[in-house]
Amino acid sequence: MPELRQNPATRFWVVIAKERSRRPHNFIQAKPAMSTEPYLTECPFCEGNEHLTPPETLAYRRGGQSNGPGWWVRAVPNKFAAFVSEGNLERQYEGANFFNRMDAVGHHEVIIESNKHNEHIFLMDDWHVQEVILAYLERYEILHIDPRCKFIIIFKNHGLSAGTSLEHPHSQLVATPIVPTDIRIRFDRAAYYYDDTGKCVYCDIIREEKQSGERVILETDRFIAVHPFASQVPFETWIMPKEHSASFGLITMEDAKAFAVILKTVLKKQYIGLHNPDFNYIIHTAPVKDEHEDYFHWHLQIRPRLTTAAGFEMGTGIYINTAIPEETAQFMRGVQV
Repeated sequence: MPELRQNPATRFWVVIAKERSRRPHNFIQAKPAMSTEPYLTECPFCEGNEHLTPPETLAYRRGGQSNGPGWWVRAVPNKFAAFVSEGNLERQYEGANFFNRMDAVGHHEVIIESNKHNEHIFLMDDWHVQEVILAYLERYEILHIDPRCKFIIIFKNHGLSAGTSLEHPHSQLVATPIVPTDIRIRFDRAAYYYDDTGKCVYCDIIREEKQSGERVILETDRFIAVHPFASQVPFETWIMPKEHSASFGLITMEDAKAFAVILKTVLKKQYIGLHNPDFNYIIHTAPVKDEHEDYFHWHLQIRPRLTTAAGFEMGTGIYINTAIPEETAQFMRGVQV
């Protein structure tokens, strides 16, 4: 029969629809082939088209001039930014101080992961993925010094159904002047658990998942990748550092490189096993001022776009998952990379 499961970290419920469940291989979908061309004239992210983007904020290059060829990872401001660096953080009120607004002050950047149009992160050499993660870290460290930035999110959209508008491999980093409500909820619930038990809920999740082993798809000395007990979508994956840390911004260079390797391996398993599904990944990290707290634990979440949320999910916040995490984890463990 169907089963309600609760995520111990967020307290969100999901329905694992066992009677409607599909075998893992049934989630493989036909989709248009990715471009095989390393360069497209009209793509602003391809090497040689640097004039089509705003001036770079970071580049790892062999030599040559800024904002020119010779790079392999590059960061630029988003041309259509949701948050901009200039503005006023003073709140403005309307309707007897009932409605309030403020300028969307912050930063919105694109991390261009490769100078080649067809070199996706799951197809890169390990060293190149490590450079991408180090670029995330470098930009995070610079932007979190800005006192206007209260929260920084790093995410990647891969494929049309995941919300990407450009096929060229890239991620995004957004720094906001407020802490989003959803982040507050996640952080507060982790704090409640810590207040009740004196322990980090994510550390306890790691302990329980290691002990069970059913939902673990990959483990290294420093990181673990699991399909969580209360997965909201089929093949949802969390990659977590085994040592407690609230903020991605506190990761060491050595661990950043180890994180890059497990991320690439998990994404390649997904690419091979599910035939290159669209997906989003998000680095969940503490707000800037809470980076050293004991009750949150940064982690990366991958959400393949294999199903579509409908009215029940939107109306209740409870997702119906037609895949059983124990089965999808077993499937992914068997995918050879």
